[in-house]
Amino acid sequence: MRVMLFSLLVGLSTSTLAETWRVVGSEQFAPYSYTTATDSEPQGLDVDLVRAVLDEAGIEYHLRLYPWQRAKKMLETGEAEMAFVFAGTAERQRQYQLVGPIREGSTRFMSRRDFALEDWQSFADLAPYVIGQVLGYAYETAFDNAALKRDETAQQPGQLVSMLLAKRIELIVGDSLQLQYLARQQHGSEHVRMLPTPLVKMPRYVAFGKNDLHRAKQFNAALEKLRDTGELDAIVERWRQQIRLPQPNSIEVEPEPDLEHQS
Repeated sequence: MRVMLFSLLVGLSTSTLAETWRVVGSEQFAPYSYTTATDSEPQGLDVDLVRAVLDEAGIEYHLRLYPWQRAKKMLETGEAEMAFVFAGTAERQRQYQLVGPIREGSTRFMSRRDFALEDWQSFADLAPYVIGQVLGYAYETAFDNAALKRDETAQQPGQLVSMLLAKRIELIVGDSLQLQYLARQQHGSEHVRMLPTPLVKMPRYVAFGKNDLHRAKQFNAALEKLRDTGELDAIVERWRQQIRLPQPNSIEVEPEPDLEHQS
């Protein structure tokens, strides 16, 4: 009886150790997580960060990208063990076991290179201009409530960049790296620039089920190790170098605030 019990426990332990995590993220959040029409393999900065941490932890996993609402639902219903990425809001902390941050997101303003405003310090600096933003998006509470002129005809960030390049709008707002990526995709990098001062910086996290402390601790241990070795920063910098906007009359890239370490 003892032998049978021991064998059962060993079998359960081996099964637990060998489990495969189902990891999900957004398929339409380039350059952080995305697929293309010709390649269904998950790509992106967040994908690379998550893979690096899971590999460091020695975890078997299947990583797939879905529409964001479906990905969140899969985590909530137990169809996935982990999802990425989330803002660390109070609501998200009530819903999930958040781990991280895995990186920091920066929301900034983009203009054409010939735009008169070099930077901004208060909303009064922005008041004379029409600011393009995606319909239904929340950016930062004070900005969202400010009495500013806005154009919300865009349904997604790529449309904002198109409007800016076509001179239909003077300023647009959004995730800094994403706007730069979209400008490059639309062959407009030489014509736009980012205003230096960010609207807000927000850490981004991965999420587990609210009571899944075991997996959360496993992931966090590997995350901290890679953060200490600088591997996470190296991944972020590699993506930044690919995407950053060129400076006028130069092939050099403009510096951006360092990352301290979506939804």
